[in-house]
Amino acid sequence: MARDSITDVSRRGFLKLTGFGGTALCLGLFSFESGVAVKKTVSGKEDSVEMNAWIIIETSGKVTLVDHRAEMGQGSYHSVPQILAEELEVDLNEINVIFAQGNKKYGSQITGGSSTIRSSYKNLLKLGATARQMLLTAAAISWNVPEEECYAENGFIIHRKSGKRSHYGELVLAASKLETPKDVKLKTRKEYKLVGKPIKRIDTKLKIAGDAIFGLDKRVPGMLFAAVERNPRLRGKVKSYDDTATRKIKGVRDVFMITMKVHNTTRDGIAVVADSTWAALEGKKALNIVWDDSGFEHINTADIYKREIDLLQNQEGLSFKKQGDPDAVLKNSSKKLDVVYQTPYQSHFAMEPVNCVAHYQDDKIEIWGPIQAPDWIQDAISKEFNVSRDNVTVNMTFLGGGFGRKAFTDYPNEAVAISKKVKAPVQVVWSREDDASQGPFRPGISYRAEGSIKEGAIESLKFRMAGQNIDHWRSESRGKPNGSTSEGFLQPYYGSIQNVSFSDIPFETPIPVLWWRSVYASTNGFAYESFIDELANEAGKDALQFRREHLQEQREQALLNKIEEVSGWKNRKKNEGFGIAITECFKTTVAQVVKVSKDPNGGVKIDKVWAVMDCGWYVNPDIIEAQVEGSIIMALGAATMQEQTFTDGIADKQNFYDYQMPRIYDIPSIEVHVMDNDADAGGVGEPGLPPFAPALTNAIFDLTGKRIRKLPFKLSEV
Repeated sequence: MARDSITDVSRRGFLKLTGFGGTALCLGLFSFESGVAVKKTVSGKEDSVEMNAWIIIETSGKVTLVDHRAEMGQGSYHSVPQILAEELEVDLNEINVIFAQGNKKYGSQITGGSSTIRSSYKNLLKLGATARQMLLTAAAISWNVPEEECYAENGFIIHRKSGKRSHYGELVLAASKLETPKDVKLKTRKEYKLVGKPIKRIDTKLKIAGDAIFGLDKRVPGMLFAAVERNPRLRGKVKSYDDTATRKIKGVRDVFMITMKVHNTTRDGIAVVADSTWAALEGKKALNIVWDDSGFEHINTADIYKREIDLLQNQEGLSFKKQGDPDAVLKNSSKKLDVVYQTPYQSHFAMEPVNCVAHYQDDKIEIWGPIQAPDWIQDAISKEFNVSRDNVTVNMTFLGGGFGRKAFTDYPNEAVAISKKVKAPVQVVWSREDDASQGPFRPGISYRAEGSIKEGAIESLKFRMAGQNIDHWRSESRGKPNGSTSEGFLQPYYGSIQNVSFSDIPFETPIPVLWWRSVYASTNGFAYESFIDELANEAGKDALQFRREHLQEQREQALLNKIEEVSGWKNRKKNEGFGIAITECFKTTVAQVVKVSKDPNGGVKIDKVWAVMDCGWYVNPDIIEAQVEGSIIMALGAATMQEQTFTDGIADKQNFYDYQMPRIYDIPSIEVHVMDNDADAGGVGEPGLPPFAPALTNAIFDLTGKRIRKLPFKLSEV
């Protein structure tokens, strides 16, 4: 695939590039989130009907898919075409893929919440089947044979009896004149040739060859480069600055103050615009800035956790969910636990730091970059700069990781503001230190967990959480409990535990917070599944069997059977610690078992991790395995190495030297299994992360008798 055909052209330019002087059949969805509404057009000109997501079949037989979601390593660039190719009956390697621009017609374009496949797979299947059916009908009419005598295979329609065959491009004109069928028959899972198969990713070659365009690779004519020295405290202002030394650096064009919108507040900084990224970064280092940090608190990490614990001890919080009367049961119970868990603030640390290209031109704005939510960016920029949404164009590139950070609107806002000032397209590049220390961050949260046991079973559960609510920057969310208070907790528990409550105690700091991989499940899961394990121990029960007794639904029982089998749970040996945890988020349940043993050099070592994912209908088991492995490695870092801390309101950790990443020698053996069932698709990219930390600490307790309730901790010091 040519480099320019993937990310460097507009839709209009793409039509020119791919030779639409001939006829093409274009099929698209008007709503990815609802039913399929297919539209067709015959295009002999460069003008073509723009649709939300479509199949384009050229007269040559070439098939193009416009992907409405971002590709940040999770596999949408491959998985969406794999679904489409299944029903369309084409060679997956013959499909061309381009990214969509931000547009409401695509429905939701946010690549988050592990939603790409689970929100769109049914529509994609219908779309592929509809295109195939129209081509099949066109061939049958052309040959004057019954449709049932024809079939599709590898981009051709074939007549069984005569052996006649025509490739899709030869049928485009006739097919485009047909009425769109309202109902099409989809394949059964037994008939799938591609879906459910471990097919190699089509974007791998692009990335290996350097043909995949990431945000940092993007160039547009006349582009300048900018770096910004931002106030290290979110709410501080610029008091004064001296740019004398900066302006002496070769290549520096301009220096000026800039304000970036962050949630419902702003962050001040000094922008350095230059002919190269290097000159901009060097100019930034040479600035002499005096900050005004008055009028808001400069908080320390120790103060945050102390206040959270004080709140947990003295407030009930906002009720999120309650069944039965856990307070009354706890009051009268003689066998109960009352403990606190804590999880740290985290930076995102995607391999590709934040960056964005923007071009402000009076009544129109165009943006290019590693963007997880082009529709959100389009909305935000339109409102902030008072430009019609239709005149704000947002182009996605490949993302070198995102984890929620690149769905935020702050960095495109800043790039547009700088471009407006210099009246030219500008690429703003954040340094690694900027990306690590400026936030927004995953919030650090404290949990109070209370529960009681009666006759070997859970009689009551009461959870309270105190931590920053990501949604509280929206005024309509204030006064309401965190909508993710119970995220990570399995729904079937409600069927066996009669007295359960979750509440959220509002807690605020000046530190900006944001989504992080698996959002609140990454912290909730540690508290909730650690506590289930503590209750199992209190009841004198095997940890896996205890969960089995409280998770009675068939899917959970099958999941437990599988994790028990593959991990060899029943054959555990002396001097081995085994821990289990099960969490649920984004319609997917994951069970993990971690095995640990004593490290001869001190502490403990992780020997192996087994993971079983039940995500229902799925596309590619290889991609699932890679995502679960990546989730476990990220969870390992968050549990045993990483914590963003704050001193006097400033983030302490700046780069990989003080915010350690797991190295290859830290990674244990990981074995991933995927459940097969007929359930609807769940998410894949995030649900593999939450169960690891509690499974690890539960294994350490099994081995050593030491209960770990605060993250991160060092394996060498257990």
